[in-house]
Amino acid sequence: MKFHRATLAFAFTALTGLCLASTHAAPTATIQKVSTAETPKAYRMDAARYIYASYPDRIYKGKLPPLVHAIVVAEVVVDGAGGVKHINMIRVPTHAPDVTASVQKMIHAASPLPAPSRMGGATFTEIWLVDKSGRFQLDALTEGQR
Repeated sequence: MKFHRATLAFAFTALTGLCLASTHAAPTATIQKVSTAETPKAYRMDAARYIYASYPDRIYKGKLPPLVHAIVVAEVVVDGAGGVKHINMIRVPTHAPDVTASVQKMIHAASPLPAPSRMGGATFTEIWLVDKSGRFQLDALTEGQR
């Protein structure tokens, strides 16, 4: 059987690429169950990462548009096991009450959040920046605006 040099080179390149891709594959996302944060500010970051991991398809990728559809500011109280005890809505969009309800549902559905093991419970405030599509970024992890 005769192979052309170009065919063999292509096959070698393709196989090498497949081998490298399999050995350097991106790790699967893991959800942190326990937070070692010592301050509410540090815990806020752990909670934000946890919420992002819980809703990967709902995260707005890249910089947000100059005007977002809605902004929700929520103060969340969690117990020592990370269970959501209370959500105090500090700022809600009056033009989009459905967004407020959606944010509350997402927080409750993600519960328990990472257990604040060093604090025995935590209270943190997070700003939800929501696009017209329903996708969001949290202020703790935002990529900014255009």
